[in-house]
Amino acid sequence: MSTAQQRKYLVTGGAGYVGSVVAAHLLEAGHRVTVLDDLSTGHRAGVPRGAEFIEGRIQDAAKWLDPSYDGVLHFAAFSQVGESVVNPEKYWVNNVGGTTELLAAMRDAGVRTLVFSSTAATYGEPDQVPITEDLPTAPTNPYGASKLAVDHMISGECAAHGLAAVSLRYFNVAGAYGAHGERHDPESHLIPLVLQVAQGRREAISVYGDDYPTPDGTCVRDYIHVADLAEAHLLALDAALPGGAADRGVRPGEHLICNLGNGNGFSVREVIETVRQVTGHPIPEIAAPRRGGDPAVLVASAERAKERLGWRPTRADLAGIVADAWKFAEARRRESE
Repeated sequence: MSTAQQRKYLVTGGAGYVGSVVAAHLLEAGHRVTVLDDLSTGHRAGVPRGAEFIEGRIQDAAKWLDPSYDGVLHFAAFSQVGESVVNPEKYWVNNVGGTTELLAAMRDAGVRTLVFSSTAATYGEPDQVPITEDLPTAPTNPYGASKLAVDHMISGECAAHGLAAVSLRYFNVAGAYGAHGERHDPESHLIPLVLQVAQGRREAISVYGDDYPTPDGTCVRDYIHVADLAEAHLLALDAALPGGAADRGVRPGEHLICNLGNGNGFSVREVIETVRQVTGHPIPEIAAPRRGGDPAVLVASAERAKERLGWRPTRADLAGIVADAWKFAEARRRESE
């Protein structure tokens, strides 16, 4: 990429799973990247080579954000649903309060382009699938509520101060991209948990409910490869920057909200069987009661992202997603030996 096309971005939470993959994609596209992360949940090893790294909080973004930045990609948030239920104040202070300070810093620096990491948890338990962006939002936990509150804040910032913003509501993100993959502690996502069983780090995987109205009785979820997700963020930036994507640009004052998913669902048992096939390991299962608040089926409609951003997932094969995650998990295991 030529110097004339090079841009400079601040990536908050860029030491985390999704943030690090997006930062890597930005660098590969020839851009300059600054990662801001307090490492409370992120990992220094996740910051891609070539990015400037600042260890700090988003509440203090004004210390570093200046008019030289073309835009901000905001991933810095606590995201454990269970923790948000027992410690909701932590989520309001960081996810909402921190974003308030970040938006103020952007306003003061004159940085008018934002891509926000939102979530399908804003929809709660919708009674319609596939889920479209115009469905009512009704989060069932403080994590989802905090993300929805930020979406509302961004809409107000756009209307009042001319911000051009895109919120991307993810469904189930999985897979890995080179040296960047899931490092959550504690881990709560299905695919890495099943891979831990394959590695002998867990004895079995718990299946929470087998009597849902689905083909095999287990919950169905929409899985999206983290690299497809990252590409959506770059397209969102292109749309929101001044002179954005032809006929699809996000105007100053507009807040575009897009779902990101494959539009296909895989059940818990399909995921487990795919891990067995990819790894060659037996995966013992333990039947467990349903968890409160787990809808039977969550599948996205990503038509708006296709129309407005020109985005289409290209890594929709579940076996491929699992294989990339397995490669990353095994590399981490070898490093620790």
